[in-house]
Amino acid sequence: MAASYKKLFKLLIDRDMKKKELAEKAGISIATITKMGKDGAVVSSDVLVKICSALGCTVDEIMEIVPEKKSL
Repeated sequence: MAASYKKLFKLLIDRDMKKKELAEKAGISIATITKMGKDGAVVSSDVLVKICSALGCTVDEIMEIVPEKKSL
């Protein structure tokens, strides 16, 4: 299983918020948010809590667990 943060990036688009703005508001690095854009990225629960606090949302609104793609 892997984490997908597509919901987070859709939420940012819906709120017309840039990744840099989120990083500043949540007190995390832009590199962490960029990393989250890659499939299967692993971030700490502390980062998720900071993002949720900054956006006023819950974890299920910014991420989902998806099956890992099997390579041939």
